[in-house]
Order: sequence, then C-alpha cells, then structure tokens
Amino acid sequence: MNTMPDTLIKLGKELSKPESHAVLEPSISKAEAENPWFTRQFILKNLAYWHQHLTKEKLDAWLTEYSFPVNTPKTIGIVMAGNIPLVGMHDLLCVLLSGHNAFIKVSSKDRVLPNAIRDILINIDSSLKKRIIISDERFTNVDAVMATGSNNTARYFDYYFRNTPHIIRKNRNGIAVLTGDETDEDLQYLAHDVFDYFGMGCRNVSKLYIPRSMDETRVLDQMEAFRYFTDHNKYMNNYVYHKAILLMDQQTFLDNDFLLLREHADISSPVSVLHYERYDDTMALQQLLKNEEENIQCVVSHHFNWPGRIPFGQTQNPDLHTYADGVDSMKFLLNL
Repeated sequence: MNTMPDTLIKLGKELSKPESHAVLEPSISKAEAENPWFTRQFILKNLAYWHQHLTKEKLDAWLTEYSFPVNTPKTIGIVMAGNIPLVGMHDLLCVLLSGHNAFIKVSSKDRVLPNAIRDILINIDSSLKKRIIISDERFTNVDAVMATGSNNTARYFDYYFRNTPHIIRKNRNGIAVLTGDETDEDLQYLAHDVFDYFGMGCRNVSKLYIPRSMDETRVLDQMEAFRYFTDHNKYMNNYVYHKAILLMDQQTFLDNDFLLLREHADISSPVSVLHYERYDDTMALQQLLKNEEENIQCVVSHHFNWPGRIPFGQTQNPDLHTYADGVDSMKFLLNL
C-alpha cells in the first residue's frame, strides 16, 4: 500500500504555520540570509502554496489519473534549479509517489529549504531518510535524471545524460495576451504574474502582447503594489543597470521608477524589464505563438484562444497535474 499521499498530507499540515515551526523558522531566516532574492515574503508564499495543495482532495484529483504498479524502486537523480524557493519540490513529490528514491543535487542558491523539507518528511516517516539523499556529489549510479537549468546547462545535461533516461528542462517564460478590455483589477492581478518571486520563475510573465489600439501606460499604472521593490538592493541594481543600457542605446521605453516597459520581440526579459509587442490580428498572433511554443511555459489571458490558458494572477498557482514544459513527469517515472 502506498502511504506517501498520507505522508504528504501531513507535510502540508506542517507547512501551515512556518513562522513558528521549529524547523522552518530558522530555515527561512537562513535561506534569506544566503540568497537575498529569497525574501521572507516570497518564501512564505511558496510554503503557503504547498500547504494549500498537499491536501487529500488535491492529491486524489492528481493521482487518480495514474496506476501505481509495485515495481523495484529506482534511484532518480534530481538537479534542482535555484531561481525561486523550492522550485524542485514537484519533481521530488513525483519521485516519492512513484515509489522511487531521490538523489538530489540542490542549487547553491537554494540549499537550505530542500534540506528543511527533507528533515520534516523524515520526522513524519523515518524510512524516507534512505529514500531522499541530498548531496553535492556527481550522479554516478542513477537510473534516470530530471534536471532543470538554463539553455546552456541543458545542452550539457543532454550530452552528459545521453545514455540515461532523462527529462531536461530549458529556459521558458510566461506570456500574457491582452485584448484591451481588461479591468484595472485584471491588470493588478497581472502584476503578480510579472513580479512574484521578482519575476525569476519560468511561469512569470516576461512578455505582453497588446492590441494596437491599447494604451500600454495602463499596464504600468496598475503595477503600484510592487513599488516596495525600490527598497530591494539587488532588484534595483538590475533596474538601474538596464535603464542605463537602454539610455545609452537610445532605446524607447516607459518607466515607473521600478519597471522598464520596452517594446521588443524577445519573449524573455531581464529582471526589472517587461517586454511587450503589439498585434493586429489574433489569428496571426496564434501562429506567431505556435512558432514560439518551445519558449513559452504558460499563457495568461481572459479571451485569447489558447489551450490551457490561465486567468490573471494565477501563474504561480498551478495545479499538481500541471507539469513544467508540458512533460508528464509522473508518467515518465512510472514507465521506467
């Protein structure tokens, strides 16, 4: 009998009050000290997400899609990224639920929180001490690999693990397609899609597509909830640097003192910069996005006809059955 769902439900309950948790509270402070991008606010946001999703109802809705045969456990190497807190958590859950063992290489940017989650899981079920190994050693005796990184590291992973079953994820970004009839509230929710975790997640919106007739200043006007970013040194260093580059290159852009809105074709944009592109015809835009599909993680819109489009404000709240890059990790693991 697979008891992992019950263990994860208990984990979810443990994450309900992280500020007073014996393991999580010191880990939150230490993680923030080691990586200034991991602010307490965003660490707590991430832990709240897992608390809300590791419930019997949501786990049942996810796992009912699969059958779980009793197979010999394999060792799965997980290379976790460090762009946002606990970004490799979903991979770990998939490995444990599929009955395998996890050999994890954490990012130097996110070392503390994965270890804290491991400690809590072991406290719930001591047998997990042997099933979850976090190490700086190279993968040598793994049966499969799940790795997330930049486009450059993905090419290295593809070569290094060419003879091992693997899922290798590259850079992707979220985009938003506006129609011009969005309310101010819609655009305020969009601000979360842009700014949550400082915009560093693969699901964050880095590019807007707006109709020719829309006044793009409406977008900037509804971003005020994140003006407190002006107090964050690393974020503002990015803002000042990219603004200087745009000024030196005599580029046109809009500016609200903490975000640079720039008309540009690239889907990916650096921290503190948001790209946008105008469109005239939705059919032509659909074809354009179809050609860019490998670079798109998710599409935010109310009315644009795109499979799996999501509402404003929900990019960092995916269901458990939403897989990065559209690759079903659970199916991959169950078929090993």
